[in-house]
Amino acid sequence: MRRLTAPLVGLALVLTSVPAVLATAGAGPASAAPAPTEMTLVASTGYADDPASLEATLTSAGAPVADREVAIQRRVDGTWTTIISGPTDAQGGILVTATRRRDADDNAFRARFAGDTAYAESLSQTATAGLRRRSSELGLHAPAKVRFERRVELSLRWRTGGGQPVAGPVNLQRRGAKGGWATLRTVRTGDAGRAAVKLELPSGTTGAVVLRAQAPAMDWVDGARSPVRRVAITPPGEPVRFPRGTPRPRISLPAQPAAVGTGANAVITPIPDAVWADMVGVSWHEGCPVGRAGLRLLRINYWGFDGYRHRGELVAATTAVDNMARALADMQRLKLPIRAMYRVDRFGYNARLRGGDDYKSMAADNTSAFNCRSVVNRPGVRSPHASGRALDVNTWENPYRSATGPVPNSYWLGHSHPRVAWRSASHPVVRAMARQGLRWTYGNDDAQHFDVATGAGRVIAPRRVCGPAVCH
Repeated sequence: MRRLTAPLVGLALVLTSVPAVLATAGAGPASAAPAPTEMTLVASTGYADDPASLEATLTSAGAPVADREVAIQRRVDGTWTTIISGPTDAQGGILVTATRRRDADDNAFRARFAGDTAYAESLSQTATAGLRRRSSELGLHAPAKVRFERRVELSLRWRTGGGQPVAGPVNLQRRGAKGGWATLRTVRTGDAGRAAVKLELPSGTTGAVVLRAQAPAMDWVDGARSPVRRVAITPPGEPVRFPRGTPRPRISLPAQPAAVGTGANAVITPIPDAVWADMVGVSWHEGCPVGRAGLRLLRINYWGFDGYRHRGELVAATTAVDNMARALADMQRLKLPIRAMYRVDRFGYNARLRGGDDYKSMAADNTSAFNCRSVVNRPGVRSPHASGRALDVNTWENPYRSATGPVPNSYWLGHSHPRVAWRSASHPVVRAMARQGLRWTYGNDDAQHFDVATGAGRVIAPRRVCGPAVCH
């Protein structure tokens, strides 16, 4: 078998001495018509980047045809290109080695004999230098923790079991709450098998994210999956901490959506149709002292007890909503936390109160404003909240001393907290309210309750009304 050599990239050809008597050049059958020939080509299977053996044989009527020029061609981008040509040896063959490429489509070869006066032209069938896939390993480096609302900086390294870099697509995936994996984005490793990624976390991501990288198999290399990495998402603010044994709200609420924009980003609008539909028959009904036109919806960012920024909403009177927005914006600026800020309609109608269920709202530690109802535990006495000018804040930690006992708990009557439970007018929350015209009307008898002052907005000292009970 004759081996050829040529100075081509990715192609090694070696001439082999074969002790055989070559046929006389130009010799062939005596007939005037060229004798038919058959060209065959066999390609070896192996790994990418290694040499593939290509063995071509030219015969006529089963006999070898020696000393005939044969071209070995490779298909590149759909076009056949000659990579080497040379004469056949006494056995009618030549042996070529060509580097296997990583794309299987680039490993198609054929042999061609152009023909002469003695022998007819012939072309082999396409022979593919088959690829065996190399094993591979995929590494994913991720920080143990990252601050909320920041990008997670990740690095990838993909290589074969033998250490060769692998360039190709890699899917970055996140494990969902139910255990499935969702692809967040696809990146590509470069020629060095590496990629650096700055991953934007989905809005509202809290707690932790569990990540992995998965690379699909390619023609020349097996797919790979990285180890799982857990990244703790630390809050941008300071979570509220309580002493061991402190009672938690009796009703748990889901975390509200993530904050929108920067700062408090307060947005005040007329009552949308969908919100009004929720309110009618719950927090509003015929006979209330203020109607839809006199109410506004406030959406505003706040710091939650979990240390994250959330977006809440409440309904208030048109004459009071600006004061409430400014006061809550002050709380946001000072990072004074609020546990939740859902409209009271979420808790349904309470027949005893003849309005939204404030018992449940307080038991959930919910901050709210408008609610056309009676005073808690004073049936028939209209609450200041019916006018939309009263605001209850952090209701679980700041109980109300009702006519029949403390609501929603008695524990917090004798306790305070520097951030979320106030027992004097010097507390930062009470002072923030006072700066924006909201008075701490009843002091510790109804610590959660604030009213937007009338007239010039002068803040007055705590006072009692409604006899021995406080008008909550």
